[in-house]
Amino acid sequence: MKKRIGAGMIILTASLALTGCFGNPSNNTAGAGATAQPATAGSGGNDSKTPWIASKNTTRINSSDPFEAAVLTSRTLWMATSDDNRPGGVVLVNPEEWQAALASADLIHHPNNGPVLFVNKDGIPDVTVRELKRLKPAGVASNQGVQAILVGNLDPKVEKQAKELGLKTDKIPADNPAAAAKAIDAYYAKVAKETPPSVIVGSSESKEYTMPAVNWISHMPEPLLYVSKDQVPQETIDALKTRGGKANIYLLGPDSVISAAVEKQLGEYGKVVRIAGKDPVENSIAFAKYKDPATGFGWGITTPGHNFSLISKENPDLALAAAPFSHLGKHAPLIWTEKDKLPDSVMTYLMSVQPKYDKSPVEGPFNHAWLTGDERSVSAAGQGEIDSMLEIVSKTGGGHGSHGGMSGMPAAGDQPPAAGGGTGDSSGTSAGTAGTGSGTGKTDMPGMSHSGH
Repeated sequence: MKKRIGAGMIILTASLALTGCFGNPSNNTAGAGATAQPATAGSGGNDSKTPWIASKNTTRINSSDPFEAAVLTSRTLWMATSDDNRPGGVVLVNPEEWQAALASADLIHHPNNGPVLFVNKDGIPDVTVRELKRLKPAGVASNQGVQAILVGNLDPKVEKQAKELGLKTDKIPADNPAAAAKAIDAYYAKVAKETPPSVIVGSSESKEYTMPAVNWISHMPEPLLYVSKDQVPQETIDALKTRGGKANIYLLGPDSVISAAVEKQLGEYGKVVRIAGKDPVENSIAFAKYKDPATGFGWGITTPGHNFSLISKENPDLALAAAPFSHLGKHAPLIWTEKDKLPDSVMTYLMSVQPKYDKSPVEGPFNHAWLTGDERSVSAAGQGEIDSMLEIVSKTGGGHGSHGGMSGMPAAGDQPPAAGGGTGDSSGTSAGTAGTGSGTGKTDMPGMSHSGH
């Protein structure tokens, strides 16, 4: 007798220890002993209090509050049940300083292997305090045992509070975005004992165009440096000069955001490649598709079998919280979406990488997406459409109900035909920078020791 399994959302019921991790994100009481209340973010009903909501091809981080979303991301990736899955360190930064928070993602992989968690300018909120207590960062041996790196213009109260939690701290202070990015680049180089030859340059004035960089730098060594539309700050020039005039400079965004004059000036310090789309959504897709065959830089995702991080462009700060999804697990580039439906350009892109099978869906490959935000950011209808576009389908166009060719399925132990193995071009980039379309997603840079998590 066949059993029909509904295709509705699977709500991942969390234990008290998980649902109790949220309180008022603005409460700055360190180490409060009161019983934490479940999260109330969401549009109502029990679903709004559920940390994770999954469908067959998507997993939702169910909070639109950046503080809570950062904690949920941390809980998802670092279970902290043993030394093997505990972070070395964390970054503490104020999300209101989005440029510093974005650039600080370069410290997620190295040296920390740990999340970025959010603080207020003058204190650590309870939701973050509880997560720090759960994580118990081990300390980074290569960074003198530091457990928490404080980034940006923070009040001394934040460091005092972190030390009261028993954390060994270090600081990267900065008064402006370009200075913060330069300081983070220098900090990484000091701990890694080498300077990455490639950099991403983004706009400090346009969050939506620059934010896609956060997922790449969360796992790879390249830092993010800042320019304005018509000016290259001295701090950025200083950082580029450390590459001895041989920097590989990847300029993220169209000339409406970063001018041709700035592109020309950057050329004094190395080779410049512009990766751009005509709007923020297409810009994020262009970055996801781009690959530089000479350096290995770029996601190069033009074939099936990948993960994506989809976030509403109406709530871009959630991308900061979700950045570690490109560091552990199914590494994912950032793609902007809309609340109730996929933008046409994203629909077209996902169709181009939709998995297709010959005889049976078990052949794979499979796509997946992280969605960050509750239904105020991405609705249930929006999640449903994304889930459908990620589903593996038959090459013949038939649905799962008619696995045409099932009689020709290979016997157990036989190797099925390779699926999605073709290569394609990486479009959407400018300056003659079409990628190889290798679809490998991650390639470590030559000369950079970046293996392992």
